[in-house]
Amino acid sequence: MTRTVIALLLAVSFLSCSGASPRPSTEASPAADDEALLDDLEHRSFDYFWELADPNTGLIPDRAPSPSFSSVAAVGFGLTAYVVGAERGWVTREQARDRVRKLLQFLLDAPEGPQRAGVTSYKGFFYHFLDMKTGHRFETVELSTIDTTLLMAGVLTCQSYFDRADPAEAAIRDLAERLYRRVDWTFAQVRPPSVSHGWKPESGYIVSDWKGYNEAMILYVLALGSPTHPVVPEAWDAWTSRYEWHRYFGQEHLTFGPLFGHQYSHVWIDFRGIRDAYMRGKGIDYFENSRRAALSQHTYAVENPGGWRGYGASLWGLTASDGPLDVTLKIDGRDRTFHTYWARGASPQELTDDGTLVPTAAAASLPFAPEIVLPALREMRQRYGEHLYGRYGFLDAFNPTFDVDVKPQHGKVVRGLGWFDTDYLGIDQGPIVAMIENHRTGLVWNVMRKNPHVVRGLRRAGFQGGWLEEAPAP
Repeated sequence: MTRTVIALLLAVSFLSCSGASPRPSTEASPAADDEALLDDLEHRSFDYFWELADPNTGLIPDRAPSPSFSSVAAVGFGLTAYVVGAERGWVTREQARDRVRKLLQFLLDAPEGPQRAGVTSYKGFFYHFLDMKTGHRFETVELSTIDTTLLMAGVLTCQSYFDRADPAEAAIRDLAERLYRRVDWTFAQVRPPSVSHGWKPESGYIVSDWKGYNEAMILYVLALGSPTHPVVPEAWDAWTSRYEWHRYFGQEHLTFGPLFGHQYSHVWIDFRGIRDAYMRGKGIDYFENSRRAALSQHTYAVENPGGWRGYGASLWGLTASDGPLDVTLKIDGRDRTFHTYWARGASPQELTDDGTLVPTAAAASLPFAPEIVLPALREMRQRYGEHLYGRYGFLDAFNPTFDVDVKPQHGKVVRGLGWFDTDYLGIDQGPIVAMIENHRTGLVWNVMRKNPHVVRGLRRAGFQGGWLEEAPAP
């Protein structure tokens, strides 16, 4: 569907897919410009999931337009995006309902088992990547506990959103319940009480467990909330025992380098005003912690200790993303080492920065710190235009320093501007949709506050206060 682009002072506004008329530029205000930008970015990012899902399986590609397998984490983000799209009116509730029901039925019926091939899941856990057409395990990827968690977060979002006395919506609730109850979290506890990163039929359990602050906070909430195969509350204590609290670029907070670790759990859970024992000891909540992480990264970009091109108050954001090339080049008189896909971040534990900036790192921080996020979104959109912003919103990443006559492994170089990705990634598109909506209306948070499994998991982890005190007993 065509959108007509018009100029609106410092920002950019677009015609929406629904055909709404653009605001006259002479009457636009900065706030109106921001709303227009958020409208367009959220809608385009939603379209990634709505338009690119396989029509038969319902699976979502890991990336596009490059040919790709499906990522089950992207499927979880897609299920969440469908709720947003229905509420926004980009699709009808009935359209979203029917697509969700078909997808959940496919996931439930897909073959399970310990075999090396020809299966989709085992013990309720799904393989990290799946063939888009068959849904079977892609090559030799792992049975992933975190990616299954993100899938289940989307499943439970749909369970709580589709709450009407309609047979099709009732079917969604039943399918979601069966999928969630089937996950055997204790199977993944090879070194209890912690949960392993995953399992492979060829080699057994992955040697690493989820300990210390990162994206897996929601994993333990859902594992604790299971009505069939829960982990014990001591698992949360083991998880928090490896936390690291530091002062970094002006902010005291629980640190983890890539911003996705401060964002993913917050896509679904409203941590405002609720605290576990660790955060009660620090006098803040996890929402405030993520705000400080975003502010810390922003200050890091302003100070720019690595001297990367483009970094500043309006261009910042490090997280896992695509990159130009695995190579070391001499640029601006110094050796610069670049990477392709890499978990980029800045923290006392590890600095992984090669000059690649990631739009989702800023965009998904919108609820935490809109005062630094909105200027970044405006600047990225205005400065780089179609090189960075396209059919599905922001492309995955860009690198102003990689402005060289060297062919990248992926993406393109635009001389004078640097390297730009040419793909969108589902796990980066999803947080953009959900976190813009959470900032604007709190939709996903409000939906998940009603889910008994999430409430049970938070309470078993020791969370107290805020909205949790008003939540009904599971």
